[in-house]
Amino acid sequence: MILGASSFAGSFSDIASELQSVELYMPKLGVYKDSVLQKDILESLLDELSTADLKTSIHAPYFADVPTYPKDVVVDVASMGEREFRLIRESIELASRLGSQVIVLHPGRFECEDDRESCFNKMVSNLKTLASDAEDSGVVLGLENKEGTSTGNLCCDATELVRAVKAVNSDNLGATFDIGHANLTCGGDTDKLRQFAKTMASHVVHVHVHDNDGVWTGEYDGDQHLAPGAGTIDYTVLKELEDETYNGIFNMEVFSMDDVRTGKATLKKALNV
Repeated sequence: MILGASSFAGSFSDIASELQSVELYMPKLGVYKDSVLQKDILESLLDELSTADLKTSIHAPYFADVPTYPKDVVVDVASMGEREFRLIRESIELASRLGSQVIVLHPGRFECEDDRESCFNKMVSNLKTLASDAEDSGVVLGLENKEGTSTGNLCCDATELVRAVKAVNSDNLGATFDIGHANLTCGGDTDKLRQFAKTMASHVVHVHVHDNDGVWTGEYDGDQHLAPGAGTIDYTVLKELEDETYNGIFNMEVFSMDDVRTGKATLKKALNV
């Protein structure tokens, strides 16, 4: 079992003191200015990372319409131009350089002039291009399920996400199972959440772990990113991945080292490790 945390949870040294892996959260690493990668800042961060004994994964830029997300790195995978492809390819190149286990991608949006199916097909076409890039670089992409409490997202439902992965049909594209997002999609129903995990299990290459109350709220559509154990999720659901011998990273998307320590204890108890 490989436990990790996102880079916004603490310093690399703090994360290394508790866990085995860090997920480099590209939109908020401070390495972009006006959509341009600041290579000197990135190199400084990588120097710091090199002093910590940590495996890595990468969270690529994505779409978000909230004040806390930098507008210059917005990427909608269903509507990509030259800038968007460059941003994702920079994450792919970094993952190849670091030997990262996976690059997390968010699915596309259907708030466009086209209907949902047209947007889905555009997303699949773009993912095929990115999967080919990933193959050339020797890395793997993980398409993440989004929360069903937020409007406009594709691939909130496990069946639609699996459909997208199958349509791309590449060994270099699998699924990132986000249990917090799935809990919101399932309305906090553990039986539905367990079935969600079963549906995705054979395609999972990465796991995101955080907690919530399983209901929509006015703040981030209920996507609270609480410490595992602070919400309503039954983390024994993650055992559904064991039948598919998942041996990748369980990355905690939480905001403090206190949350990391709480989540670590919760996960170990739930998974009997």
